Amino acid sequence: MNWLLLGLAVLIGVHLIPAVPPLRRRLATGLGERAYTGLFSLFALTGLVLIILGMSHAPFIPVWQPPLWGVVLTPVFMLAAMIFLVGAYMPGNLHRLTPHPMSWGVVLWAVGHLIANGDAASLLLFGSLGLYSLFAIWSCNRRGAVRATRTMTMDRDLIVIGVGLLLYVAMVFLHPILFGVAAISGL
Repeated sequence: MNWLLLGLAVLIGVHLIPAVPPLRRRLATGLGERAYTGLFSLFALTGLVLIILGMSHAPFIPVWQPPLWGVVLTPVFMLAAMIFLVGAYMPGNLHRLTPHPMSWGVVLWAVGHLIANGDAASLLLFGSLGLYSLFAIWSCNRRGAVRATRTMTMDRDLIVIGVGLLLYVAMVFLHPILFGVAAISGL
């Protein structure tokens, strides 16, 4: 569990830097923008690797019994999360709904996994990243984030949905290989 906690501290800690613009400016100016971005990415990747190692070795400590309806609801949350994650990086009208599709995708991912998992390690992982994402949305809004005003054609949205669906299907089949547990029971 220590690796998981350390990974979460590193990943969330490095992502908190942009929430303090003077600190981010000082680091980017002192290191140079490219070096800052490189170090940011290195720390984020290190945190992610530590989280994966931590989750794979975390003991199962039950906290609550996941509800039976979670089996039905979690895949719906995950499909929406994948579409939001894709929509963060592809042009479409999702940015007209929110300036934060990536963060909302992480919130949906976290809630979906909290519904399906009732152990301490899952609570730490999904709870902390979901809460961080809500904080990031609030923080970005405070710093002036605005929704896009440009309307995209519907074909852009269909592409985002299609790629999100492909990513969802890939994750359903890769989940047992990557994380050691089936995303949908029976697969």
